[in-house]
Amino acid sequence: MSFPILSLTIWLPILAGVLIIALGDRPARKLAGVASILTLLASLPLYFGFDSGTAEMQFQESLAWLPSFNINYALGVDGISMPLIILTTMINVIVVISAWQVIKDRPAMYLGAFSIMTGLMVGVFSSLDAMLFYIFFEATLIPMFLIIGIWGGPKRVYATVKFFLYTFLGSVFMLIALIYMYKQGGSFSILSLHDLPLNQDQQYWIFLAFLAAFAVKIPMWPVHTWLPDAHVEAPTAGSAVLAAVMLKMGGYGFLRFSLPITPDASAHMDTFMIVISLVAVVYIGFVALAQRDMKKLIAYSSISHMGFVTLGIFIAFRLIAKGDDAGVALGLEGAMIQMISHGFISAAMFLCVGVMYDRVHSREIADYGGVINTMPIFAAFMVFFAMANAGLPGTSGFVGEFMVILASFKTNFWIAFLASLTLILGAAYTLWMVKRVIMGPIGNDKVAALTDINSREFWMLALLAMMVLLIGVWPNVIGGVMHASVENLVQHISTSKY
Repeated sequence: MSFPILSLTIWLPILAGVLIIALGDRPARKLAGVASILTLLASLPLYFGFDSGTAEMQFQESLAWLPSFNINYALGVDGISMPLIILTTMINVIVVISAWQVIKDRPAMYLGAFSIMTGLMVGVFSSLDAMLFYIFFEATLIPMFLIIGIWGGPKRVYATVKFFLYTFLGSVFMLIALIYMYKQGGSFSILSLHDLPLNQDQQYWIFLAFLAAFAVKIPMWPVHTWLPDAHVEAPTAGSAVLAAVMLKMGGYGFLRFSLPITPDASAHMDTFMIVISLVAVVYIGFVALAQRDMKKLIAYSSISHMGFVTLGIFIAFRLIAKGDDAGVALGLEGAMIQMISHGFISAAMFLCVGVMYDRVHSREIADYGGVINTMPIFAAFMVFFAMANAGLPGTSGFVGEFMVILASFKTNFWIAFLASLTLILGAAYTLWMVKRVIMGPIGNDKVAALTDINSREFWMLALLAMMVLLIGVWPNVIGGVMHASVENLVQHISTSKY
């Protein structure tokens, strides 16, 4: 077995998090900084050493864990999971930078929780054993539960309990489905489950069980209501990780489990999934327009953008029926690029709100106005990320949405028309916020007293801006590693199991 890069990327931040908590507050920031950079460096060989010409799982590791139940510590990545791991380790570095001077209360526990959560999220995207996936998937709830519950806002207990109940109850159905499939096939290997023969009824029930878990996590309308509360009450870094990485576990679940294990049920349910995706894109877009709290606005914006992800995933079956394999790949890759892009943009938007909240202690749009006059460098970043969130060409926000809209046109004009409304709605609610917060004359004495971002905040936002711009002008930097895995997935979901 070659050097275990995936295990290193999983366990380095987890062990570092435990060490940070054990050693206390004094060395916490430096330890967390070193651990986050080492974790990022450990993950980079996954990208630079990745063979994009094959759909085979790479960097595989396998050890018997519970042999009597055929449960293994099995890891590996393909072009679907590897970019999500790089996103996770990059966001971890940004989170540590964002919290460096902001968190005064128990910084060791705070930074330790984020470090542990990073390792667990990498475990989710690396697992090739379904039970191992489930354990990592559920374990991520614990650090996020503590982060919102301890460092959150005034209604943190309500938001935490709601977040936990929604996501935990959804996952219980997934566990039942996994145990049922183990009874049928005798294995928890995810790749073996892809080939497990299932009749129509079996596929429907398993699809619904997965839907309960992944629709809540992504989140889809109408099970999205936990997200705005969690975002509003979470500390800034918690919101950034929640939007940037944790929501992506739902989209990844659809691609890794629902589509290849239950291709026939997924195809039969595509109309339902497309409709609720469009409801999320259009209706939640209008809801975002009505928000007065910047965090709530960005939270609803995230739900709308995640609607694009599920739309790109499930229009695949309409295109398969038409025999348009190129269109299928276009929609699926658009959905995957949208997940990565939204990870960087949403993190940046929440961190921008955090920068203003740290100075004014308010997230209300009405409490600002004319910020560009006192914080010109920050204003430039805020406007850039707002444009990216609205899907401006040249930014990463444009690439994924454009690919999904193009794939939708190949399916049905009205689906594409409704999906395209997100470009108008996204521009409306994002630029409306920018106009009232950033532009115009100075709104009040608090804004007049603002000072521009410091070097820590500059580099935090600059790193995210570079990624948004890089993907925007060179989308093949992540699209190139996806092609072979997507083609393999298309071949898999095009084949009926009965």
